[in-house]
Amino acid sequence: MCGITGYYSFNNKFSEAELHEMTNSIAHRGPNASGYYRDQVVGLGHRRLSIIDLSDSANQPMHSSDNRYVMVYNGEVYNYREIAVELKQKYKTNFHTSSDSEVILEAYVRYGPDFLQKLNGMFAIAIYDKLKNELFICRDRIGIKPLYYFWDGENFAFASELKALTKTAYIPLELNKNAIYQFLHLGFIPAPQSIYQSVKKLEAGTWMKISEKNMHSEKYWTVNQAVTGKTVTKEKEAIVKLSDLLMSSVQYQIKSDVPFGVFLSGGIDSSLVTAYAVNLSGVKVNTFSIGFEENRYNESVYAKAVANHLGTNHHEFIVSYNDAIGLIDTIFDTYSEPFADASAIPTMLVSKLAQQHVTVTLSGEGGDELFLGYGAYQWARRLNQPVIKALRKPIASALAHSHSRFERHAGYFKYPESALQYSHTLSQEQYYFTLANLDNMLTSGFAASQGATNIEQLSRFGVEIEHLGRDMEPMEKQALFDLNFYLQDDLLTKVDRASMHFSLETRVPYLDHRIIEYALNISSSLKYKNGTAKYILKEILYQYVPKKFFDRPKQGFAIPLEKWLNNELRFLIEDNLSKEVIGKYGVVKFEYVEQLKKEFFNGKSYYYSRLWLLIVLHKWLRINVK
Repeated sequence: MCGITGYYSFNNKFSEAELHEMTNSIAHRGPNASGYYRDQVVGLGHRRLSIIDLSDSANQPMHSSDNRYVMVYNGEVYNYREIAVELKQKYKTNFHTSSDSEVILEAYVRYGPDFLQKLNGMFAIAIYDKLKNELFICRDRIGIKPLYYFWDGENFAFASELKALTKTAYIPLELNKNAIYQFLHLGFIPAPQSIYQSVKKLEAGTWMKISEKNMHSEKYWTVNQAVTGKTVTKEKEAIVKLSDLLMSSVQYQIKSDVPFGVFLSGGIDSSLVTAYAVNLSGVKVNTFSIGFEENRYNESVYAKAVANHLGTNHHEFIVSYNDAIGLIDTIFDTYSEPFADASAIPTMLVSKLAQQHVTVTLSGEGGDELFLGYGAYQWARRLNQPVIKALRKPIASALAHSHSRFERHAGYFKYPESALQYSHTLSQEQYYFTLANLDNMLTSGFAASQGATNIEQLSRFGVEIEHLGRDMEPMEKQALFDLNFYLQDDLLTKVDRASMHFSLETRVPYLDHRIIEYALNISSSLKYKNGTAKYILKEILYQYVPKKFFDRPKQGFAIPLEKWLNNELRFLIEDNLSKEVIGKYGVVKFEYVEQLKKEFFNGKSYYYSRLWLLIVLHKWLRINVK
């Protein structure tokens, strides 16, 4: 697990000093070693967090055995030993380290881009062919590991984090207005966009080759292509196969030359990962959880109960608003662009706690998207019922004027007559801004008429989703949207930056591509059965932990932000949403923001999510746009 940077330029647009500054800006991703490679065309930088083969011989940049290729790589490939055996048998390859890095590089030498089909893991890789002056970059199938890049038709640069690309004077940092539009709708900026016009995110499951004045890219894997024409409908068959895959994935991912642990929230996903880790590990497993002083948000008691039952070495940390305040400024540096998922705060805190004991953790990301765990999926089903479709406008009006706890649900029914309904449902699950809200709130420079194409990518997804291997139910389509966007650019981004900020590697067993490809083709009737979400996953879990431990409503990994913004964190509203600040940056109309604040303080507490979006955006602008 590491941080990588680099450039490709025949025009000498990037200096050695800039390469070092880019690489050092992400030193937290790899505190154990640093390394560089430069020639007349390419510069590569690497920061290493040592996980497999702790010796110096496994440091990077790494050169191939024939010295033609040089590589920098961030991630873990779990099946590297099997690939090494294949290379030894077929090509008599000799390895000089026990690292996955050397295996990956030699696999590329033998198979070219097709080597990606062999890899099981999370990765962002850059390989330079010194003979052809070609640079190859790629990202793992689901987008677990990040990679940002700049390309102007002649010069190319890349890095694990956006902040590294801001360290070179050559890359222009013009604000991306379309990205701001997307951020206010979704709470994150979906790939390939970034907050800057000139910088893109390499999309999941994609590789690129860069040569002089040319860039070629290909998708080698997509979530949508994993959907087949047939589904698994037999419950026992699905339980056996899924159990085997989960066990195999956890077995792969607990392998490490350094201590490992598990993030344990006490929910279904992390509890099952913990159960497998306990059963497969030869040592007592460390588990980590976060709790809150406010009982409504405190799940630590459930995590502790599961930990006691499974016999783990459990650690917990109870968070106060003082802890949150201490991380506010850190978050903006950590995420580099506007990012509204407030659970980044407890994720950073639990990462800090875990890093004091281990270097690797396992996490439960992906379980909800693969097994229909979110409330948004039930909303997708409701909103697609013919009666609801026909009456959605009067329903929305009635709810909006109900002055009850159901008032907040009015936004669900105000979806556009297009494929954008998928983004709308996700947006309203978080109580963010609808597209209609944005029409009213944005100033002319950021108006929806200008930004009508900024949701084009999401709209295209809606068209694609109607032409899959089979006709999917609304719940499944919404989950597929999340796998393509929300998982990659919110949840995985949150975990990667939060954990790597503290030099902690976090692995995600549910996102083994074998599990994704199988789970997508399990019948929805086995995922959501008799009103029970994640039914099949729960049936597997109950073999290890009693059902009574989970007889409670689903509770997300949230913080008491609504309460804190009304009290201890109210200064964030005053400092970042003043008339002076709103006017200086000219993104939104001050009168709209003022009305939003008024309604929040007068009792519409669910508007805290929208205020948080605006706080995050304007604080980021204050730091980065002078």
